[in-house]
Amino acid sequence: MKPFVRLAALMLVAIFVAGCDDEPAQRKAFIEFLQTRIIDKPGFHVPILSEEDGKKFEPYAKHYAVIADFNSGLDRAVTTPMQGVMQRGSIHSLDEVMTRHADIVALRDGMGELRGALDKQLAAADAAHAALKQPDDLKPVFDKAYEKDVTVPAQAFADIFPDLSQALTAIADLGDFLEQHKDKIKITGLLIQTTDPTLQPELAAHVNALSAKTAAINKAQQRLRAILQGS
Repeated sequence: MKPFVRLAALMLVAIFVAGCDDEPAQRKAFIEFLQTRIIDKPGFHVPILSEEDGKKFEPYAKHYAVIADFNSGLDRAVTTPMQGVMQRGSIHSLDEVMTRHADIVALRDGMGELRGALDKQLAAADAAHAALKQPDDLKPVFDKAYEKDVTVPAQAFADIFPDLSQALTAIADLGDFLEQHKDKIKITGLLIQTTDPTLQPELAAHVNALSAKTAAINKAQQRLRAILQGS
């Protein structure tokens, strides 16, 4: 072997050995990051990696990207649109049940797309998580961080979808009923009166259904806030 070839080979071996020597320290730093910045903190935390963090556990930054990418996708495709649905779907008067009927129906029909986006984001994250090759001391710590920042919030959002969809349906159904019988129904603020006693049971059923679903949404939102805030 020529001298310069031998020197190059030795340099490659040295680089490889140095890289291997760095791995335990990088893994230790990553475990500490997951434990102190996510698992030990109350509530929901998805820290943004600093340049210093990236250097400390560089090989494992791609592992953390599984968690970070899920949450950025969740915010873009689910959280922000859902907040818009809740704002637009909020009814402040009975008049709005009729005047905003088309908007409410459109929101209800769009819930399937939102749920599909959540399922897609979670499936991609779960697949990436399952494909990770991790040492025995890292895996259980990463799994806890993954559960806290991916699995639990995804389930909390999933739990809201049925009630929100059904609440929008209840609003739309009440709007349909009021439109069909508008000549026999009088709305004054939050009070509904009908001149036809035979309509009273069905009217009461619509109002009660809307009230029940509104209460269910409030409960689901409280649970979601508790998960995010750690309270």
